[in-house]
Amino acid sequence: MEQLYLLATLAGTRIAVDAREVEAVVRLTDISPVPGMGAHVAGLSALRSRVLTIIDVAAIIHGVATPPDRRGLAIIANISGHSYGLMVDSVSDISRVEEGELPLRGQIAPAWAPHARAVVEHDGHPWLLVSLAAFIEGAATAQAA
Repeated sequence: MEQLYLLATLAGTRIAVDAREVEAVVRLTDISPVPGMGAHVAGLSALRSRVLTIIDVAAIIHGVATPPDRRGLAIIANISGHSYGLMVDSVSDISRVEEGELPLRGQIAPAWAPHARAVVEHDGHPWLLVSLAAFIEGAATAQAA
C-alpha cells in the first residue's frame, strides 16, 4: 500500500513523517521566548489567529538549542488538542512510498530511539519514520523527571 509521507531533514538526519500527522509546513518568522522553559521550547508564535508552541526538535535530539538565525521551517501539527510547530532543518518533498514502512534494523542512536517507528525508502535513500507526537510526549516526560 502506498502511503504519503513528508520528507524532511531534522538535526542533520533524513526523516519521514506520515502526512496524516501534518497540518502544514510554514516558514517561521517571529518567535517569542518563554522564560523558564526547557531548551526544547523555542517559544510561542502566531499562525492564522492561533498560538503555536514552537518545539526545537534538534534540542530534544542533541540537547543544544538551535541558534535563532538558523530557525527556518516548522511542521505544524495538532497533538492532543494543542497546536505545535516542530522545527526542521529543511523539507524535501511530499511523496508516496511504494514499499511502505520497513522495520528498524541494526542500531539506532539512543536519542532517536523513542521517536523512530520504522524506515521508509525513497529515491534509494533510507528515511527514518518518526512520530511528531512522540517528540512532544517524550519532551514532556523528560521535563517532568
